[in-house]
Amino acid sequence: MAERIVETVIFSSRWLLAPFYVGLVLALGVLLLKFMQELLHFVSHSFRATEADIILGVLTLVDLTFTGSLVVIVIFSGYENFVSKIDMAQTRDWPEWMSKIDFTGLKLKLMSSIVAISAIQLLKIFMDLKNISDREVAWYVGLHVVFVVSGLVFALTDRFGEGGHGKSHGDKPQPHL
Repeated sequence: MAERIVETVIFSSRWLLAPFYVGLVLALGVLLLKFMQELLHFVSHSFRATEADIILGVLTLVDLTFTGSLVVIVIFSGYENFVSKIDMAQTRDWPEWMSKIDFTGLKLKLMSSIVAISAIQLLKIFMDLKNISDREVAWYVGLHVVFVVSGLVFALTDRFGEGGHGKSHGDKPQPHL
């Protein structure tokens, strides 16, 4: 009896994560406000901006978009993996990928998004090299390399964890011998 009560409390504790995901929805709204601010600034200065300024402005918008996409991935995948399944039948335009991401897929998508965001930041740095010290450039490059290597290590450990068998859509996991 006591074991069942403890298990019920532990199982129910997953709902403590729900406010975190609601908080991420609010953070997504704040990110949208920042995107709109940057878009307004970008458009209002576009006629007198140089080509490099236009490219930097576009990269900033892409960076914010990737960050927003990353937050959405975390919200949906995290909620579905750790809190509760979402009824896909209620929504016609439900993206198919959202119901198929497990923790491993979430981890790899997060890492690849972080690498993409880092690459965009690095590209912005390279577009503005004359205003950035060599030391700062070295730090940005070093951090980007760390993110790339971390992503590769995650992918390799997941690959080895599957016993070296890759899975494609519709494949069943291979039994380990």
